[in-house]
Amino acid sequence: MTKNFTDKSRRNDRIAELLIRIGGLLVIMSVIWILVMISRVSLPLFYPASAKIAATVMMPDTVASVKILAVGSDEDQQGAFVLDQTGTFHFLKVADSSISDSIKTPVIPPGAVVFVVSSEYIGKSTYNLLWNTGAITSVTVAFASVKNADGTTSLTHDVTPRDDLAFAASPGVVQSFVRPIEGKGAVRVDRLAGDRLRVTYQLIEKDMLGNEKRIKSDAEINDPIPGHLSAVTVDTKGHYLYAGTVNGMLLRWDISEPGQIRLLDTVQASKDRQAITALSLVLGDVSIAVGDSKGGLSTWFPIKVPGSSEDKRLARIHMLRPDGGAVSTIIPSPRDKTILSLSSSEIHADHMTSERSLLTIKSAVPITLTGLSFKGNTLSVLDDKRSLTLWKLDIPHPEISFSTLFGKVWYEGYDKPEYAWQSSSSSDEYEPKLSLVPLVFGTIKATLFAMLFAVPLALLAALYTSQFMSVKLKGRVKPVVEIMAAIPSVVIGFLAGLWLAPLIDKSILTIFLSIVILPLLMLVTIFFWKRIKTASLLHRTSRGLEFVAMIPVVVLGIYLAFLLSGLAEVHLFAGDFKQWLYSTLGVRYDQRNSIIIGIALGFAVIPIIFTIAEDAISNVPRNLTAASLALGASRWQTAWRVVLPSALPGVFSAIMIGFGRAIGETMIVLMATGNTPIMSWSLFNGLRSLSANIAVEIPEAPFNSSLYRVLFLSAVLLFIFTFIINTVAEALRQRFRKKYGRY
Repeated sequence: MTKNFTDKSRRNDRIAELLIRIGGLLVIMSVIWILVMISRVSLPLFYPASAKIAATVMMPDTVASVKILAVGSDEDQQGAFVLDQTGTFHFLKVADSSISDSIKTPVIPPGAVVFVVSSEYIGKSTYNLLWNTGAITSVTVAFASVKNADGTTSLTHDVTPRDDLAFAASPGVVQSFVRPIEGKGAVRVDRLAGDRLRVTYQLIEKDMLGNEKRIKSDAEINDPIPGHLSAVTVDTKGHYLYAGTVNGMLLRWDISEPGQIRLLDTVQASKDRQAITALSLVLGDVSIAVGDSKGGLSTWFPIKVPGSSEDKRLARIHMLRPDGGAVSTIIPSPRDKTILSLSSSEIHADHMTSERSLLTIKSAVPITLTGLSFKGNTLSVLDDKRSLTLWKLDIPHPEISFSTLFGKVWYEGYDKPEYAWQSSSSSDEYEPKLSLVPLVFGTIKATLFAMLFAVPLALLAALYTSQFMSVKLKGRVKPVVEIMAAIPSVVIGFLAGLWLAPLIDKSILTIFLSIVILPLLMLVTIFFWKRIKTASLLHRTSRGLEFVAMIPVVVLGIYLAFLLSGLAEVHLFAGDFKQWLYSTLGVRYDQRNSIIIGIALGFAVIPIIFTIAEDAISNVPRNLTAASLALGASRWQTAWRVVLPSALPGVFSAIMIGFGRAIGETMIVLMATGNTPIMSWSLFNGLRSLSANIAVEIPEAPFNSSLYRVLFLSAVLLFIFTFIINTVAEALRQRFRKKYGRY
């Protein structure tokens, strides 16, 4: 029977061992699977851009014989259109290169024999046409492919004149730009012969009865230009005029107010004084892209410069392409900060913010014209052989690179490169700021402050509970501390944000004075306590209950700190400590700050560290303690020099497990801080951690967008941090175990 029992036990042990191994393998496989799944979502951030030929259209004979001034296509690459010199839009079917319709733009004056000199695309499918008389007309092209019920595709198109942007004939115009002024009319900028520039305002004013009155005024710019003009452009709102010269100078005028035209900048924009051959405003009209005759491409925007009062001066921010063929045309993307630059036979796509070279399209035949669709996904290219090629562009996440995620970036409106996280804005022209560095910094800051609060309290409490506290009291205290771990983190965060933060806000000086007064008062109490005879009744009754006797001392210390805080604030900080912080040290006090997160997150971590550390200390063999006491060591010397080093592997494991708990905490950090992604070690500022950022942003992140995938990348970073921490912790634990024994 004994043999049967033994065999059965061994069999059960083998089955249990097998099940444990299977369970462990399943856990490992599950963790790896989670890492693979979240990595799959974030990996497309780094996929390269691509361009494929969607269709090639040969110009019909009726179109090929006339000079073409503009090309375009619909978003589905089913149709294309061209604008010829007569002012006629020809709409083409991609399938058979036939003309589906031709619409002629009205001329000014009607019936005159005129032709179009040049056309300019100003966005939102609108073209400005400059006629040989100097007149300007503006039209909006509506062009799309529609799928029918039978599965076929039909093209819809329309050309609508815009009377608000029409200007009468003006002789001697070489190049012209017309921009609408919201609610006021329009402004026209003419480049005249002899490197002259003229600004014409066509404003609309309303009287008290609502009657409209048109006011026209013009002014020629008389500021000296350092060289012959080679490129001119105007922003979409008609506020600023930019001009480039043959010797590489870039000039900027403020033309927003009639009669108050001011020259703001004259800077050397091209290296080696190369001629500026192309200018274009990037989406948002803050940055201007500058291309030169040597193929250099850079972007500029105004920043504050010391000594320039309130005015901002142009500065080179991004260098996108140092050399190549001469840049003849720059096309900004209508959806992001991507810039397409055209040379004689190449088209380069670069992103301004990330400074990524996205793709290069090469043509065996010289390119004459290009056009980008309204959504920016189709590029129309016309070559010297009158062949129109439609390229389908796939540029999924151009604003993302390792430099934008982990390096300093010079964003629009900033005076220097910064680490910044700002995922959204009210404007579609916004430049996303997706640096993970402030979030990693916030995660580390919250964890360190929490550990600074929790580790000393938890370890000293564990040491006292294990070595000094009475057995009866220990049986009550330890379960209470362990129950603290069961408090939901959302409850801790709620109390920290709505109760603790306002309380500390009112008594911040009391907190700081308590840090000084409490230790001093306790040291004084201990000094006099040691003077009491060891055989006295007080010593015998308080043995193992010392911390209970210290509670009145702690209460007294806090009360003294409260009384002294008022006096200190009046006499040392001019009656307002928080205002003194800002005016003297330049530190702004936020109600939900790092002090709150240190206390709240530390409170959540203390039970874990305390429980594991206390178990490790209590498991040190009693013979070591007895031997130390027998040799004449005090109880404190035994606990500090014998017990604690022997339990060091377990104590270190407790600290690292608490560290891992703090670094991945979400709800406490989310509710107890202001969620401000700033990089400051100040105790009085808030922060934003990786985990809290995921919780805040993921509900609003568009599916498969750059923000969506960056949030998954944040989860991968958290996973990697936890893995590194656990690996280092295990390696150090094994080292301590070898050094101090197996306890």
